Amino acid sequence: MKTIGMLGGMSWESTQSYYRALNEGIKQKLGGLHSARIAMVSVDFAEIETLQHQGDWAQTAEILADAAVSVQNAGADFLLICTNTMHKVAPQIQARLDIPILHIADATARVLINNDIKCVGLLGTKFTMEQDFYKARLQAQGIEVLVPDENERAIVHEVIYSELCLGVINKTSKARYLDIVARLAESGAQGVILGCTEIALLIQQQDTPVPLYDTTAIHAQQAIALALDEIPLNSISQG
Repeated sequence: MKTIGMLGGMSWESTQSYYRALNEGIKQKLGGLHSARIAMVSVDFAEIETLQHQGDWAQTAEILADAAVSVQNAGADFLLICTNTMHKVAPQIQARLDIPILHIADATARVLINNDIKCVGLLGTKFTMEQDFYKARLQAQGIEVLVPDENERAIVHEVIYSELCLGVINKTSKARYLDIVARLAESGAQGVILGCTEIALLIQQQDTPVPLYDTTAIHAQQAIALALDEIPLNSISQG
């Protein structure tokens, strides 16, 4: 079994979902007392969040690259950046590493293509919904990406930072998210990406008929396949 590298803490609420999913997945595959081989560094999200909203992405890249090198030095064979938004600096992190990063957008694109999804809605932080670092990787695979309107993007973003990253699950916020999902579907989305690793804490597939793509679960499932050599390491992009 290969060792899965985890760059976590963004937020720890979703990092624990990753940890559980990886270990449960390995146990399901191998049975008995098997669990995942994991090397993890968890950063202080308050520091990262401040830099995000200041637009100081270069400093976030430095912090996360240093942490990623520590994960590599602990014996990881590949790395998961356990957040969607911070894949904005994945190229800078990859440049410091000798091991590959399993990019969360690439992992999601594989599932969308397998499901014949041509047009998908995207929920996430404003950074993920509005900038190209995530959408462009999907579009490069021939997938059209729809995002909510400006007011709805503000709602989605605020709920992530003021509620979900703090472990707060609010029924009103859940209803608003489900309304946004429905409007994306009405606009032509065949499914909706939960493009922030905390969103699956708020809405799940049983809440809506619109197909939901939980990036935390997808990322973890493909990491398990890599760890068990069901997917070759050289098949994932470095950069």
